[in-house]
Amino acid sequence: MGNVAVIALVLIQSPARAQSALPLAATAIPSTQLIQPEELKAILNSTSPAQPLILQVGFRVMFDQAHIQTSEYAGSGSREDGLDVLRDRVKTLAKSRFRVLHCGCRPWNRCPNVGGAFKTLNDLGFTNVKVLYIADNFGSDWVSRGYPVAH
Repeated sequence: MGNVAVIALVLIQSPARAQSALPLAATAIPSTQLIQPEELKAILNSTSPAQPLILQVGFRVMFDQAHIQTSEYAGSGSREDGLDVLRDRVKTLAKSRFRVLHCGCRPWNRCPNVGGAFKTLNDLGFTNVKVLYIADNFGSDWVSRGYPVAH
């Protein structure tokens, strides 16, 4: 009887556990939390002292090839160890500071990284987070437009 109860408990808990491990799709991020490339470029070109902390939450190889000038690599948002890097980076920051997350690894509807990073910051209580909307990929939607890039 004891074994049956344990098996039943495992079966009851398994779907919830598997579902919580699924990353949040980029398309599930509310449109009010998105920032367009031209908007971010204008902010970066402004003399405003309220510049955002820009965190690249895609794959490290992409960051090493090219990234938004002043951005920091903050781990891959599709991996738990990457989200740990993000959590560690923001743990001492004010919850209301303006932040922008970005990836650009592939078209928006298939990006595995920004959703998990966005959800993580929201779960931690951050209130001023925007996600850079990259429709196709970072190369065509940012780099080829001549927007500020570092290598």
